[in-house]
Amino acid sequence: MKLHSVSEGWLIALDQLRANKLRSGLTILGVVIGVATVMAMASIVQGIRDQIMNTIEVAGPTTFYIMRFFSSTPLNPDALPKEVRIRPVIKPEEAAAIARLPEIRYAGVWVQLFQRMEYQGTHTQVLTVFGADDHYMEIQGGTLLDGRFFTTSEVRGGVPVIVIERRFADKLFGRLDPLGRVLRVSGKPLRVIGVYQNPDNIFQPPSQEIGAIMPFEAARRFFRYDETNALWIVVKPRDGVSVARAMDEVTVLLRRARGIRTADPNSFDLITQDQILDVFNQLTVVFLLVILVLSSVALLVGGIGVMAIMMVSVTSRTHEIGVRKALGATRREILWQFLVEAATLTLMGGILGVGLGMMTGQGIKLALNFETRVPLWSTVVACLVSILIGLVFGIAPAARAARLDPVEALRYE
Repeated sequence: MKLHSVSEGWLIALDQLRANKLRSGLTILGVVIGVATVMAMASIVQGIRDQIMNTIEVAGPTTFYIMRFFSSTPLNPDALPKEVRIRPVIKPEEAAAIARLPEIRYAGVWVQLFQRMEYQGTHTQVLTVFGADDHYMEIQGGTLLDGRFFTTSEVRGGVPVIVIERRFADKLFGRLDPLGRVLRVSGKPLRVIGVYQNPDNIFQPPSQEIGAIMPFEAARRFFRYDETNALWIVVKPRDGVSVARAMDEVTVLLRRARGIRTADPNSFDLITQDQILDVFNQLTVVFLLVILVLSSVALLVGGIGVMAIMMVSVTSRTHEIGVRKALGATRREILWQFLVEAATLTLMGGILGVGLGMMTGQGIKLALNFETRVPLWSTVVACLVSILIGLVFGIAPAARAARLDPVEALRYE
């Protein structure tokens, strides 16, 4: 197969595109939609993954968590299975005992609340409010902009104070200085002692934005919370201590404190950052598979359209095919010409789909203030898949053109 036949087929394909703009555009529309969908979803997933990785870097790869029961999907707290109900609830005393281990640098119990904040009639949507301690920003990241964080006595005494995130301080208080003012979290009054800013590298869906932090004891005293899904102990080993060693020491301590016999399983779960990332990867793989199935329908429609148009093209150009054969063109060259035309059509659709997908990703970035990035592999795969669709669905029309008898083709009007 000579190189000049490839370029010739490509030039003929471009001539056909120019001569039949509307028909060609409608033909590749399915390919454009399918590729754009895959590109947009790939950019979103890649962006989320980057944010998750950055979050892990902030918390530190050695940080791990202790939960009553770990599940990739939240359990219904009102209908817990028996194997969860028999497990003890995480206690602050356990976190304090872990913190005293020589291998451990920090251990603290945290709780996650989903609440609204309100000040003089202005309120937020439901936000994530953490009950934690004065080490929160060391683990989660962030910058204290004004005021102060909790004191040790406020943490231990459960004093109703709160450190609020900058955006929500602006929303609730406007031009007023929030420090010293009392806002309400689901009706409970708490005094604002500080304003902080979340790190830019934490991915937060709009319904789960972190709006504030209060002392754990205050959260425990004033609010109801899910003791299975929203309560955990954060553990950070000392420098030079491996995660495996720290987890072993913590496991021994908790089993001894809970009186677990040697043959019995743990009544708690230890979760590492790698496990969290693995769960996320599993979810994104399923998400991408669903998107690929949906976009493949559009690609299939586009491929069928290409086949139909190429069949019409073969019929309308029968005389041209006869002339080319009379001038010495072989069946192989005719077959190659029409395959190149079909691949060019779908490649154009792929390129347009890549552009549309990138524009969609940028639109999502602007709308949600979310960092997206189009992975290079998805661009290459999109173009290759587009060409493959053209070749697969162009085989039948190309074979039909190659089989035409030159004498009969020259007689065709």
